[in-house]
Amino acid sequence: QLQLVESGGGLVQPGGSLRLSCAASGFTLDYYAIGWFRQAPGKEREGVSCISASRRSTNYADSVKGRFTISRDTANNTVYLQMNSLKPVDTAVYYCAASPLYSDMVSLDPIDFDSWGQGTQVTVSS
Repeated sequence: QLQLVESGGGLVQPGGSLRLSCAASGFTLDYYAIGWFRQAPGKEREGVSCISASRRSTNYADSVKGRFTISRDTANNTVYLQMNSLKPVDTAVYYCAASPLYSDMVSLDPIDFDSWGQGTQVTVSS
């Protein structure tokens, strides 16, 4: 199984920003679609954003469009999620995951992803 490690979470005030990182160990992220998901207490895991293996396609949940940006850094074998204008409803554990979806394919359905990181906590509160 592929190993993914998230980092960059923390406590931030409403309106603030955070950048989450998803680093791979032992394999190249470029061959996989990479998704970001989140899970708040008592709620189901939801897809936040995904970038295709080709990097030509991205998609976002409606709740984060215009505020979050997903990107790849091939040199550092890392995928980032830049989160701006954070709101208390964004509070959750954030996970990155890898999917064998090829080329331009993207998905926000957890069932399409088979390797997961351990998660990083994001708390938005004043």
